[in-house]
Amino acid sequence: MDLYGELILEHSKHPEHAGLREGAAAEVHHINPTCGDEVTVRVHLDSSGGETVISDVSYDALGCSISVAATSMLAQECVGRPVSQTLETYRHVHAMLTSRGTDPGDADEIGDAVALAGVAKYPARVKCALLGWSAYLDALARAGVDIAAMRP
Repeated sequence: MDLYGELILEHSKHPEHAGLREGAAAEVHHINPTCGDEVTVRVHLDSSGGETVISDVSYDALGCSISVAATSMLAQECVGRPVSQTLETYRHVHAMLTSRGTDPGDADEIGDAVALAGVAKYPARVKCALLGWSAYLDALARAGVDIAAMRP
């Protein structure tokens, strides 16, 4: 198995930041109607330093290994970073996953999520890989973060 396949399996078997924790600014539950994958995401924010920072992303992901791994990778990339940087990461992940395989991703921009590049060749699986991100963006909006103003 190649490194990327191993990364997906590792994140799906041992997801980063998994489990719902108290103190969230917002919680959302999303379902992928195509396959039945589900994710509940809670965003924990810290606005004490002027710029809003993601202090934690806690979640419960039920579904295929791609869905669980992608949500784990999201949490790994977002925790401790300003919201604006996480939205930039989302932009790169989304571009890679919707490229139908023409964008291999950049590990410097998206970390372990580069392992999901092959998913772009399977449109039905792209929704699995983006489910956690969709919930994350929704949770930020419900927490009162103006994500439209911050999106690149």
